[in-house]
Amino acid sequence: MPSARKCIVMEAAPDAVMDVLTDFASYPSFIPEIRKVEILSEGPDVWDVRFHAHVIRPFQYTLRLEREGVHRLRWTMTSGLFTSNDGAWELESVADQAPAAPRTNASYGIDLVLGVFVPQALVNSLVGESLPATLERFAARVHQLLAVDPAPETPAV
Repeated sequence: MPSARKCIVMEAAPDAVMDVLTDFASYPSFIPEIRKVEILSEGPDVWDVRFHAHVIRPFQYTLRLEREGVHRLRWTMTSGLFTSNDGAWELESVADQAPAAPRTNASYGIDLVLGVFVPQALVNSLVGESLPATLERFAARVHQLLAVDPAPETPAV
């Protein structure tokens, strides 16, 4: 899986979405594949975070995550099962014609190279099902924290 990119519209301002993205300790409460999170180091806009996950089997990986304002969170893998795991969330305010609640177009891009042989059918499943489901979970978390009913047109694309 060299790379994948998906987008979803969230019913919140970019800063509220960024707050959820950078609340790493809460990930296990809404992403079932993430079993445990350890924040190894934390600066104003940089974190080293170890994720303990379970997809077919348990594994762990460590990411260095860097926030760039309220519009971008990028990461690079520093250790783990994968050969590489680099990507970013990019957040853009959605300008609606009518004044309404703030909305954010959240784009998730990842470049993931597995360090072990994985059948292509499983890789396709991860991209085709797991990635959109993960975006939906983040959107649901944002909406839950803000007590917002999501718009019906927010599926990941």
